Amino acid sequence: MYRSFSRSSSSNSNQKFGGNNSRGGNSRSRGNHGNSRNSSARGGSSSGDNYRGGGNSRGGGNHFSKRGRSRQQSSFNPSNLIQNTATATVSEPEKVAYAAKNRFTDFKICEPLKQNILERGYKTPTPIQDQIINHILEGKDVTGVASTGTGKTAAFLIPLINNIYETIQDQNQKLGRVLIMAPTRELAIQINDEFKLFANRMGMYSALCIGGANMNSQISSLRRGPHFIIGTPGRLIDLEKRGSFNFSSFSAIVLDEVDQMFDMGFINDMRYVIEKLPKKRHSLFFSATLPYKMQDIIHSFLKDPVKIEVEKQQASTNVNQEVVKIQGRSKVDILRNLLDREGFDKVLVFGRTKHGLNKLSQILVERGIKVAAIHGNKSQSQRERALKQFKQNYVQVLLATDIASRGLDIDNVTHVINYDLPQTYEDYIHRIGRTGRANKTGIALSFVD
Repeated sequence: MYRSFSRSSSSNSNQKFGGNNSRGGNSRSRGNHGNSRNSSARGGSSSGDNYRGGGNSRGGGNHFSKRGRSRQQSSFNPSNLIQNTATATVSEPEKVAYAAKNRFTDFKICEPLKQNILERGYKTPTPIQDQIINHILEGKDVTGVASTGTGKTAAFLIPLINNIYETIQDQNQKLGRVLIMAPTRELAIQINDEFKLFANRMGMYSALCIGGANMNSQISSLRRGPHFIIGTPGRLIDLEKRGSFNFSSFSAIVLDEVDQMFDMGFINDMRYVIEKLPKKRHSLFFSATLPYKMQDIIHSFLKDPVKIEVEKQQASTNVNQEVVKIQGRSKVDILRNLLDREGFDKVLVFGRTKHGLNKLSQILVERGIKVAAIHGNKSQSQRERALKQFKQNYVQVLLATDIASRGLDIDNVTHVINYDLPQTYEDYIHRIGRTGRANKTGIALSFVD
């Protein structure tokens, strides 16, 4: 039914990936990389009717428009990027493992925070943590270019928690407050959960301000004077306009996953917030990419920033990537047959639209599959319930739009299925990164017409 391809490593932004010719049923092929985003890739011939290389990947028209938000729709097709270039893989230099210069015990952070870090089992920092924590501890503005999954949440939380803790201990120092703005509810929730673990027993509190949740309870939590406010742009602005807090009261602000905020149309919201921030502040800017369109935001937000860029995130070597050729067959029937197979125990299925996922959910339930779904039309309580059911194995399948491609940390996902193809290479990497975690092996399947 499907043929597979796997990816080898690359270090530049114009990444290429591909694979060798594939023969037989579920064989895997190894090869070099094809072009990543909105770029062309030439493919060679392949054996097997369901597997084809070559072709171009091009952008399309507008995806949606809501509240002044628009997103360019592109066509990402994994099978178009498969090519027979085995010799290129042989010629690639061997990737050298990153050697951290620090251990967490080396950083000049307070003992309670060190203890919380050790309790989490952290010993050696990831590259982004190793290179950026000291700069944030020193109060420097930073631009961190790193993808989800590289440890960047801890990279900014650890030094910010330490800095705020020091202001709490020093009565002669003005108490600091931190604002963290993230593009999606799920990512904001994950950041808040991480904060609670790192700030445990340190007398520090946070408020989570996201859409879909009860605003009155969020207003109550803001009245308690939290040290960290973590939220999504729309809800933060709504609360600020209600007088629940003032953007000028923050000593530090983090803009996280800025490229996704741009893609989701939050550019005007970001500008609104930046204009209301105090002139003297500690500003941190994190993004997976730094396209030209972000330059005005960077210049208005940061002052003499230190730029730390870690190697662009690659598909995990623990994820076997496979293409399922549809060839006019019913996608629902193919998905149903796959879910009946042994080993498809915990499956995350990505679709493009909320309507499409609702329809797919009804069909799968009628066919006896235990399913939950998360997307923009679900209330926050419904989304949290769906995630809990999936995490605790009450359902076999979680259907999701790309709101779940970043910020979800779920153990033991056996398969990620791209029922509808993602719009960009980065979206693809984030989606399939939900499996193959914690040194376990996972499988990513992409349905291709």
